[in-house]
Amino acid sequence: MAESMSVQGDFNRAPIPRDNQPRRILIVDDSDVVRRGIRLFLERTGYLCIEAAGGAEAITKARDSKLDLIVMDIVMPGINWIEATSLIKSTMPRLPIIAFTMYESMAKAMTSKLAIHTVVSKSDGLVKLVESIQSVLGPIS
Repeated sequence: MAESMSVQGDFNRAPIPRDNQPRRILIVDDSDVVRRGIRLFLERTGYLCIEAAGGAEAITKARDSKLDLIVMDIVMPGINWIEATSLIKSTMPRLPIIAFTMYESMAKAMTSKLAIHTVVSKSDGLVKLVESIQSVLGPIS
């Protein structure tokens, strides 16, 4: 699978702000309702969002899209978040990933190993998620 994930060098660089264009965020969660809720909130805040329902779809969309950040739940069927994050980071090491989960302590235990930027508990809400995104990407212009 790693061979199919090989990408061109431009994915290996840090996200570059695009003047007057919204930052692109991939939302990965197996719940349609949760994913859409996050997307609607982030889009109202000024971000452009792409959705993925699981790890395999996240890997594909991360590879095929020019993203600024990924928001990923840690509980997913199929390819789990550890494998998905590892594969994404192996080809795009500077792409920030925020774990947004109900299992905060489990995610925090894996933060340094998986190079996750930060962990936000779903119980802290979407405002806290936006604050974390802005701490990584900077404020929306």
